[in-house]
Parts: sequence; C-alpha cells; structure tokens
Amino acid sequence: MTSVAIADLSLSFGPIEVLKSLNLEVEEGEFVVLLGPSGCGKSTLLNCIAGLLDVTAGQIFIDGENVTWEEPKDRGIGMVFQSYALYPQMSVEKNLSFGLRVAGLPKNEIKKRVDRAAEILQIEPLLKRKPGALSGGQRQRVAIGRALVRDVNVFLFDEPLSNLDAKLRTDLRVELKRLHQRLGNTMIYVTHDQIEALTLADRIAIMKDGLIQQLDSPTEIYNNPYNRFVAGFIGSPGMNFLHGTLTSEAGQWVFNSSGLRVPLSDYGFTNTPQEGQAVELGLRPEHIIVGDASAAQPVIMEVDTELVEPMGADTVLWTNVAGHALTIRTDSESIVKTGDKLNIGFNTSRASLFSENGERV
Repeated sequence: MTSVAIADLSLSFGPIEVLKSLNLEVEEGEFVVLLGPSGCGKSTLLNCIAGLLDVTAGQIFIDGENVTWEEPKDRGIGMVFQSYALYPQMSVEKNLSFGLRVAGLPKNEIKKRVDRAAEILQIEPLLKRKPGALSGGQRQRVAIGRALVRDVNVFLFDEPLSNLDAKLRTDLRVELKRLHQRLGNTMIYVTHDQIEALTLADRIAIMKDGLIQQLDSPTEIYNNPYNRFVAGFIGSPGMNFLHGTLTSEAGQWVFNSSGLRVPLSDYGFTNTPQEGQAVELGLRPEHIIVGDASAAQPVIMEVDTELVEPMGADTVLWTNVAGHALTIRTDSESIVKTGDKLNIGFNTSRASLFSENGERV
C-alpha cells in the first residue's frame, strides 16, 4: 500500500523552478532518504509534503487522501527539524506533551503517549530536566519524541543529525534505524550525507536540479548508477572516471584511452554501444585489487603511486596510469610507499560506462 504519493509536483519561486513535475511513491512502512547536493530541492520537497510550502502544481497524497492544500496539522505527519526547536523554559516532559495539551487530549492519553515515547527513545531519566541541561544528542531525542507522541503513520526528518559531532551522529543513526524497525512507520529523511543515506534507507532518491535522478535500493544505486551524476555523487573516495572511446575488435568491445586498452568482455551493456562512441569508464576505488591478488582479475596494469593516505581501517592510494589519475582503496595491511610501482587488477563486470550525455551505456 502506498503511504505517500507525489504526482507531477512543481514549485517555483518567481522565475526559479525548484521542483519540476516530480513524481514519487513511498510504500507503507518504508524508509526513503532524499539525498543530493545543496540546492537540489530535497528539503523543499519535504516541506511541500509537510504543508509548510504551497505547491505551484501537482498533488500530494498521504494514506490515500489528497492533502495538497491541507494545513500541516491535518496531514497526519510528525516532523523533526535540523534545529531542535525545544521550548527552553519547559521540561522535557512538557516539551513532549505541549502539542497534545494544545490539541485538548485527555491527561491519561497524554501521559500514555509521553511515557511510550520516552521508553522507546530511552529518555525516561531526563523527563524533569530542561533542554539547557541536555547534550545535543539528548535534545535531538526529545525532538524526535515530540514527533512520536503525535501517533501518526508518516514521519518526516529534515537533516536531524547535522548539528551533532561525528560519533554522536553515528550513535543516533543506529538508534534511528532501530526506531524504524521497532515502529514500522513510513519515514522520509532528508540528508546530504551519503553514509546516512546508504545505512538508513530502504530506497534512496538521488536529487539534482529539482528532479529525482534515481530511486532505488542503496546497493543498486551504488553498484548500478543510472547516470554519471549519481555515480559521481555516491562513494567516498569518489568513482574514478577515465575518458575514452569504444571500438569493436574481433567481436569484442574495447575501451581505449591514450595508452590504455581495457577489454569489456565482462561488462553488461545497458544500451547498444556504437563504434567510436565517446564514453567515460567508471571504476570504484574499492573494486581495484592491488598486488598478487590482482593476477586473478581479467584486466591487469601497472600504476605509479603518487600519494598514500592511511585511513585506519583501510588505505587510500592516489596513483597514475598512462597519465590518468586513479584512486584505489585497499586494506590497511598493505605496505605501500609513495613512488612504488604497483600491479593492479579489476573486473569490468563491476565497472560503469557513461555516454557524453551522462547516461549509462
């Protein structure tokens, strides 16, 4: 069953089109992440779903009801913002219950909902404290709890972890995943952090210039990006891109690029290639094998190491092959020094090819 449906949604501020005939369907109980660079329209889309912005055209449905012009309070949603937006003079308990008290719910129902949210978020010992006596992570839990007490089917998150330090972000990200598994509610989450997107989402919507470029599972987006933008946006370090052309040699397609020749016998073409077609070959840094193990790969070549970056659990190598920059991610046990010549190998079945217009070949 579809929980949230967006149909031909457009939003303009004067002559500037922010969202362009956008369509999206979110299934009941699904965790969908809107991911993209600043200015791509992801927060704008979330605010349209929440009713905080009036759309220019299109429709929004929540649980089968057209809520395009409904007030935010009547849409059956709970929203968590980047800023905690807590009332500093109120205790945690009163922050959680404020909206329910304003709505006129019975006291016993309010207490039941507050106690349930506090138990789920493990903030029961904090109920009598005021926000000023809480850490950033505790404040964000309270902000999430304020959405939970509404007892709605759809939760919207607008970069809720952006104000936290790195470790706290990791901890709270895990808690959010557990929260979703426990509640089973529909959640739509906005972030510019690809790690959050890959770890939290059932599906990710990659956005650019007011349009969804790809809507798919994290695995599919990572391994089979629809276009050059998606391929380059996901991954850290980013995907390697080599410019070249396709030629057919003895019935086999080959990628050629100033000194490089890469047979594509294992590559699965999405579209029919053309002789002499200009393309970019994309290789993920972690899909390139270094050392003796590279001998088992279909494509083998030698590279020069220009820079070594130890990252703890792994090591990033910045190398050069025939004038092409190539970033390689290997395990931390690999002993490599700047200036070393390395044998590398890769399988083109894990590569990506993109045409001049950015589409997958």
